[in-house]
Amino acid sequence: MSGVLGRIPAAERGETRIADRVVAKIAAQAAKEAVDEPPKEGASPRATVTVHRDTARVRVSLELGYPTDIGRQCGAVRRRVVERVRALAGMEVPEVAVLVERLHPAGASAAAQGRIR
Repeated sequence: MSGVLGRIPAAERGETRIADRVVAKIAAQAAKEAVDEPPKEGASPRATVTVHRDTARVRVSLELGYPTDIGRQCGAVRRRVVERVRALAGMEVPEVAVLVERLHPAGASAAAQGRIR
């Protein structure tokens, strides 16, 4: 044991492991932040994560308002998830799969217009 008065050098202390469920919560919150309009009640994004060492693969399921640019929204979700997981968990995120489970009319304006084709 080296160091001052029984202190263990950093290289010998071990590592901190962040639980998959914590990374999943970070990813779900990041997805929620990335979408243009808040989800309907009870429809918050959900995330599942597979962590291997310092790498997380993420799958996010969410609902989007429609009409919208779905590709742009999904791209924004991917970018935000990568950014937040990297910043808060210190993990690289090479893959973010976004699953749009449902589209719903965006705001009251869509309902006021009647049927949208």
